[in-house]
Amino acid sequence: MGCPALSGTEDSGPIDAADPLSHLSSWDSDWSGLRVVVAGIGKTGFSIADTLIELGARVVVVAAAEDAEAQQAADTLRIVGAIEVLLGEQVSQQLPEVEGQRAQLVVTSPGLRPSHPLLSEAANAGIPVWGDIELAWRVRERAGRKTADWITITGTNGKTTTTTMVESMLQAAGLRAIAVGNIGTPILDAIREPEGYDAFAVELSSFQLHWTYSVSPVSSVCLNLAEDHVDWHGSFAAYAADKAKVYQNTQRACIYNAEQLETEHMVEEAEVIEGCRAVAFTTGMPAISMLGIVEGLLVDRAFIAERRDSAAELAQLADIGELVPRHQVANALAAAALVRAYGVAASAVRDGLRNYDNGAHRIQPVAQRDGVLWVNDSKATNPHAAAASLAAFNPVIWIAGGDAKGTSYDELVKQHSARLKTVILLGEDSSALRAALARHAPNVPVIEPDSGETGMVQQLAAVDNAQPIFPGPVLMARAVRAAAGVIADGDTVLLAPAAASIDQFSSYAQRGEAFIAAVTELLEGQATTRTSGTEGQ
Repeated sequence: MGCPALSGTEDSGPIDAADPLSHLSSWDSDWSGLRVVVAGIGKTGFSIADTLIELGARVVVVAAAEDAEAQQAADTLRIVGAIEVLLGEQVSQQLPEVEGQRAQLVVTSPGLRPSHPLLSEAANAGIPVWGDIELAWRVRERAGRKTADWITITGTNGKTTTTTMVESMLQAAGLRAIAVGNIGTPILDAIREPEGYDAFAVELSSFQLHWTYSVSPVSSVCLNLAEDHVDWHGSFAAYAADKAKVYQNTQRACIYNAEQLETEHMVEEAEVIEGCRAVAFTTGMPAISMLGIVEGLLVDRAFIAERRDSAAELAQLADIGELVPRHQVANALAAAALVRAYGVAASAVRDGLRNYDNGAHRIQPVAQRDGVLWVNDSKATNPHAAAASLAAFNPVIWIAGGDAKGTSYDELVKQHSARLKTVILLGEDSSALRAALARHAPNVPVIEPDSGETGMVQQLAAVDNAQPIFPGPVLMARAVRAAAGVIADGDTVLLAPAAASIDQFSSYAQRGEAFIAAVTELLEGQATTRTSGTEGQ
């Protein structure tokens, strides 16, 4: 396919003619009186309800949460015009009426499964169910305000990194751009920002994609695909199908991973806007219509006129950062392809990477002493993400474990068993990972820090409805001490849990911070001991 012009107004993509709410396609459409149930009252749910109220819809909010934060959000929504706010597990299980009549629309927060009783009841009654992303697309155009172009990003891993890289590159190009969606600012809050934006870098989870129908991005990517969230989607096939929705109605370029055929097949099956191109990225030498690596340079053979026999230099590998594992290179190339499709100059790709802050908990070097590197990748919440981390280091003392979310560890352990020196297991139930290690790495020592105190700690949270006290930080300190007992010059101690954190930590961020704190305490203690010993001599 030929490359379309990289400027001018694009076709915004069709809205299904069979959609009973197809007339609601801009902020200025007539939303007044529309009866809507909003499911959820967290950060996203609140932004959904607040937006709909501002549009003039008749809104009832339903949420299982009853804590102080939910109560405060409910009070605010009542003040700004919600018809009713219903909190509690029991009331959240059924679809309420809106002023005595059946709802015309349900807009759900991303976390609720399609099988949730309220959403199932809506589907069975023929009531459309949207997510926050679908609502945001419908209201993005507003008279007198700038309408942002959308660049959409999904994948099992690397979404946040790639999205924020896109944001940095767009900003380096002088554009008013922001990362939204499954990251940072709720997209509906960004849309309502008075000054408006030139472009949105939109991170999309599989949950959000499940409830989208009419989004039409300028460029889009599914970075990779591996087993994850099977418990939410019901099957890997359903998960993959929702991920593939990122490509629907793409205007200029569908970006895919040349090293993972599943993403190419998604592009082949996608219904896109006429003239949209398929462009690949690879961490190897790029062919025509690809971005890739040549002699330590990120290069473009897709968005240049001379792509048949030359490539445009975009950046150096060193521009990405201090530690540049292969998957980080892939993320940078995907981001570059997305913004090049949008028309961003090569210099802005380079400057965006130089300005980019990778943030905490993603292949984050914590310390290096006596030839040992300590690395925090708490963001590696599934086996695919952990595999990318493990591939970057050798030998590895691997701290892993947590809520497995129904995934298998066999392929992960089989692939990386040769680089494992010791494995230290965390988590209330590490049986799946332990079994995979026994099958595929039987000679690798496995250490499980004593968790004798954790039950007591958890029980304290049940007294007088106190805030939960998570046992993870205590176990993390023990895990770090256990790692210190087996390290040698040349080792990497890697926290890459390959699991969610919710069994023992409040979030992956708390898990990463616990690792950093434990490493800092360990090394400071060693330094103090050495100093004291020297003074004693």
